[in-house]
Formats: sequence, structure tokens, C-alpha cells
Amino acid sequence: MKKRLVVRLFIVVVVLAAAGGGIAYWKYVQIQQTMARMSQPTPPPTVSAAEVEQTQWLPRVSAVGSVIAINGVDVTTEVAGIVSEIAFESGQAVEAGDLLVQLEDSVDQAALEGLVADRKLAQVEFERSENLLPRRAVSQSQFDEAKARYESAQARVAEQRARIQKKSIEAPFDGVLGLKRVDLGEYLSPGNLIVELQMLDPIHVEFTLPERRYDQVSTGQPVEVRVAAFKDRVFEGEVTAIDTSVNAPTRSFTVRATVPNAERRLRPGMFAEVAVLERQARTVVTVPRTAISYNTYGDFVYRINEGDDEKLTVQRVPVQAGGTREGHVEILEGLEPGERVVSAGLVKLRNGQPVQIDNSTELDHDKAAQ
Repeated sequence: MKKRLVVRLFIVVVVLAAAGGGIAYWKYVQIQQTMARMSQPTPPPTVSAAEVEQTQWLPRVSAVGSVIAINGVDVTTEVAGIVSEIAFESGQAVEAGDLLVQLEDSVDQAALEGLVADRKLAQVEFERSENLLPRRAVSQSQFDEAKARYESAQARVAEQRARIQKKSIEAPFDGVLGLKRVDLGEYLSPGNLIVELQMLDPIHVEFTLPERRYDQVSTGQPVEVRVAAFKDRVFEGEVTAIDTSVNAPTRSFTVRATVPNAERRLRPGMFAEVAVLERQARTVVTVPRTAISYNTYGDFVYRINEGDDEKLTVQRVPVQAGGTREGHVEILEGLEPGERVVSAGLVKLRNGQPVQIDNSTELDHDKAAQ
């Protein structure tokens, strides 16, 4: 009995030992494979490169503002009445004096006829008195009364015609109409909105600048305007007016530019990005905006250096960045023209790391930086 128990224990020990040995061997093989993979050289990361360029930039002052019409009004009525005719369509271009809305004026026209008849009678009486006065057939007071009645009748006719004229609502200036706000047969009270009218060509762009920029802006300076609706379009104009005072709470002043708008692309109320240009260009050193890593402790780029063995490595170089324009950044200090920098792939780099360059895919630096 004891002998059988010993044999069974021996068999269990042998099985466990075999299993443990198999597991240990399997782990040993895994470790060897991992070490073999780690011992293989890692290929250097692939990056895109760009050359540090020297170019000509016009100095500019950037701001944001709004597009406003030179003339813009809500067309209303001064007198009450019922709409008898609508002579325009929404969005129509009109000229000064064009009829927009006619109010019912038949009663006023009838009243005018009565006043014209009264004026004719007063005129006859005045002319008769005027002829009789030299012969002293009428007194001076009678002549004066006849003259006064005639002049009063003339004034009443002119007043009635002016009242009738107010029922013909016309465009006060050339422009483009907005949406129609009235219907035929509708009763209008004084002040009721009929339609918006905006003069669109040319058009104004108003923006504000901090007071430290006051001596950098003057009338006649060229401006470039961009709006979100036409991202690839630059509208050119010039500064036409500068506010005479600085707003005390904000320490800023308002500038107005006038922009030709023959195609009527710019519309009042649009948000505008404005750049005021100086007339003389200056030489600057630039890199793509994607080449700069902006950091709390200072901005930097990775410059690409080529060793004697033609191997490429990167060097972290602190830079002082200036203005930004069309996807490129001005470098005030840190780089020289002709050097190469990493323009894509900065995240995976460290100082002194070997790299390989692949510029087969062209990068749109302006869009990538947005």
C-alpha cells in the first residue's frame, strides 16, 4: 500500500517538473526573440523638410472689423395708407428716385382738384383787383385781401401735392434692396418697414486698433480685406478716415477703409480680417508655420544638420518668431537663410536624433497651420 502511494507521488512530481520545465523553456524562447528584435537597428523617423527663405514683406498692421454700407436705410413711410402698388422685387438693384411703393391716394387727388379750383377763383379775383387798383375802383385793403387769398390758395395746393408725393415712396439713393416686407392691400402706418436699401459699391470696412498703432496708420494707406465667405479672395482698398479720438475704456481707435465692391461680394455685417499695409517693403527671413513648436518656455524649430558621413540629424534651435503671413512666420533671430528645418513630424523628434527626409507629399503650410 505504501509502495503504491510512493509511486503515485513520484509520478505527480515528474509530471509537474516536466510541465514547469516546458513553461520555463517557452519563456526563455520568448525572451530570446524579444532581445533579438531589440538588437535590430531602428530606422530613423521620416520627416518633411523646408528651406529657410529670405523674402520681401510689406509691413502690415492686422485687425478685425465689420463690413458696413456707405449708405444703408430701412425704407419706411411718413404717412399712413393702403398699399396699391409694389414696384420692386426682393434683391433688386435700384437707382435714386425709382418708385418702390405707391399708397392709395384717390381721396387726396380729389381734394387736390378742389384746391386747384379754389386757387383759380382766388387768382381771378386777385387779377381783377390788380387791374382795378390803379383806377381806384377797389381799395388797397380789398386788393391786399385778394392777394392774400390767392397766395393762401397756392400754399394749400402745394401742401396737398407734397402730401400726395409722400404716398409715392421712392429710393433715396442707388443701391440694392433686401427682402420685401409689405403686401398689396396692406395698411401701413408711419414708420412701418417696407424694405432695406444698401449702397454696396463702394463699401466701408470699419475696424479698431490699439492706441500704440495710432502713428502707424494714415489715410491713403492700402488695405487688404478677407472674409470667411470668400477665403481665397483678397479685397483691396485704402484707409479713408481715422477717428479723431481714442476710446478711453478700451484705449483703441476706429479706422474706416473704403473698398471697391463692383461684384457686390462684400455685404454689410460681414466679419472682416483687415491688414493695413505700409508702402515700403522690407527683407525678412521666414519658415513655414508648421516648422515652429510654440512652447511656454520659448519657441523652437528642429534644424537639419548633415554630418561628414552624409547622415542627417536634427538640432533643437530656439527662435524668436515675428509676424505671420499666408502660412509662413517671420524669424527675427535663430536661423539663417538657406538652412533646412523640419516642417512636419516634429512630435516624434528629440535633439540629435537621426532622420530621413521625404518631401514626396507636398504640404500646404497655410491650411496646415489653420
